[in-house]
Amino acid sequence: MADDNDKPKEPLEEPEEQPKPDVPGVTVPADVTGTPPSSAIPDAGEAAGADAEKAAMVEQAKSRVAAVKESLAEKAAQPAPGAPPGTPKPPVKKKEEGPKPVDASGNSLVKKLKAQFDGAVSEAVEFLGQVSIRIDAARIVEVCDFLKRDQDASFNYLSDLTCVHYPMNREAPLEIVYNLLSIKRNERVRLKVGTTEKGSVASVTSVWPSANWMEREVYDLFGVSFSNHPDLRRILLPPDWVGHPLRKDYALEFIENEWTERHLPVMTEVQREQLEQRRAYGLEILSVPQERMMREIFQGDKEVMPKDK
Repeated sequence: MADDNDKPKEPLEEPEEQPKPDVPGVTVPADVTGTPPSSAIPDAGEAAGADAEKAAMVEQAKSRVAAVKESLAEKAAQPAPGAPPGTPKPPVKKKEEGPKPVDASGNSLVKKLKAQFDGAVSEAVEFLGQVSIRIDAARIVEVCDFLKRDQDASFNYLSDLTCVHYPMNREAPLEIVYNLLSIKRNERVRLKVGTTEKGSVASVTSVWPSANWMEREVYDLFGVSFSNHPDLRRILLPPDWVGHPLRKDYALEFIENEWTERHLPVMTEVQREQLEQRRAYGLEILSVPQERMMREIFQGDKEVMPKDK
């Protein structure tokens, strides 16, 4: 009796591939499926078998995406349900515009300043309840003093003093901004003063002593000079630093400048070891070996931080 194992085995039938369900409301071509057909995949053993199979699957995926986009576009172009044939699609509603600055000449504070200081106020606008008044640079101190001492105004707190650089405005590219707060009335007002790169603005430290460091910061980072300042010098950068980093024309990337050439000379391995020894004994506290390495990065055209392209 012949053994059942000697009988030839019938090949197993491969399970049929189940088609993937279509996206609701989207028409996909019948010949496009989730996986490439067997004819598009090369046989095993070919030189570029894996790469060719991957490329075929990528092309099939791209075809599906293109078909979905085309179907969605056709569906969006159809008129609303119940509309008669030939009815054009309603226009897309434009986004509502946001608030815009309005003229604030009728503001009571602006009227009071114009009456008190003839010609000192050149412009006044209001935006979202915030009044901004442009003041003549030569009269900024007396205007600030009046706003602080007047009983109706009572702007007794200088909350901020900063600067904005407008390179395209050649007449006054630098604009000093004073943000004043009335603690008594819980009201704010913004003063603006324009100046040139070589011009100067009178210091308001006589009105608000807290303006001392704020004006030093503007002087350091924007290069605006303040006359009658008690101690006008850099506050963040070294005294002999060249340039003002917050100006729009200042380079954003790391560059080698005169300060690095003067204070961070390239050191040999022996000099670095000697510096570390001096630091270990407390003889050198203002220099570290890592500072000298910055020049090597600059000269090697290496990026310290990735930049957005």
